Order: sequence, then structure tokens, then C-alpha cells
Amino acid sequence: MSKKSLVTVMLLSCWAFAYAQGVITGLVVGVSDGDTVKVLTPEKTEIRVRLAEIDAPESKQAFGSRSKQSLSDICFGKPATLLVQDIDRYGRTVASVECDGVSAQKHQLNNGMAWVYDRYVKDRTLYVLQHSAQQGLRGLWADNDPVPPWEYRHSQKVTK
Repeated sequence: MSKKSLVTVMLLSCWAFAYAQGVITGLVVGVSDGDTVKVLTPEKTEIRVRLAEIDAPESKQAFGSRSKQSLSDICFGKPATLLVQDIDRYGRTVASVECDGVSAQKHQLNNGMAWVYDRYVKDRTLYVLQHSAQQGLRGLWADNDPVPPWEYRHSQKVTK
């Protein structure tokens, strides 16, 4: 077996163990948008992580850059704990994420930087945070007509 194959088998074994445990820890080394981070594990493996149960504005959408900055403010360069739920169709780990003890999902919702992702939500209490942000006109809720990211993505496909 080649050295590269052996390393691949070892990494896959580590991944299998981590997913079986359901918890991964690491350091947030990148923020792609308002609901996706890159985490460097103690094994020096970088993984893309999609925050579970929320959907943030797309980069070109209103509040897209503010949402990314909001997530970056609480997560970038900080230790993270991931409670793994799934792997999405793009190969990202889908997880509840805590950055330095702060729930990234709850932070984004409470500050009006994301929507509860109705299609995938399990924790119904997240709606309370979203409702509070709506009532307080925080973040994207200050917009006269906020468009959920799933509708925005659909409209972009239709116009192409």
C-alpha cells in the first residue's frame, strides 16, 4: 500500500470515528458566508461546515456580507464544537456549531442575520429567536421586503 493510500485510510478511519461520536472539535479558520465555516481539526484536517437548521442570505443578496461578517465576528479564529447531524449533497458537514461557547445558529437568528430553515429545522425554539429579531427589526428584518435565501436561489435559477 502506498503512503498516500495509507494516509487516506487513516483519515477515513478518523472521520468514521468522529461521525460515530457525533462531535468534532477544531479551530474556525474561515468563514465562507453567513452559514458556512471552515474548521481545522486537531488532526490538521480542514472541513467545510454548514450550520444546521438556518439559512443565511446569499453573498450577492441584501444582508449577505453583513451576515458573513456577523458569523465571522463570533467564530473566526476561535475554537469550535460541532454536533454533527449530516453530510449535505455538496459534501459539507452539517452541524450545530458553538464557537467559543456561543451557539452560531442562535447568534445569527437573534441578530437577524439568518432565517430558520423550515425544511430542515428540528429545534422549534429557534423560531422564538427569529420572531424576536423580526419584532425588533434587527438585521435583515429591517428590510422592507426580506427575501429568504431559498426563494432568492430559486429566482436566480429561473432568470438564467
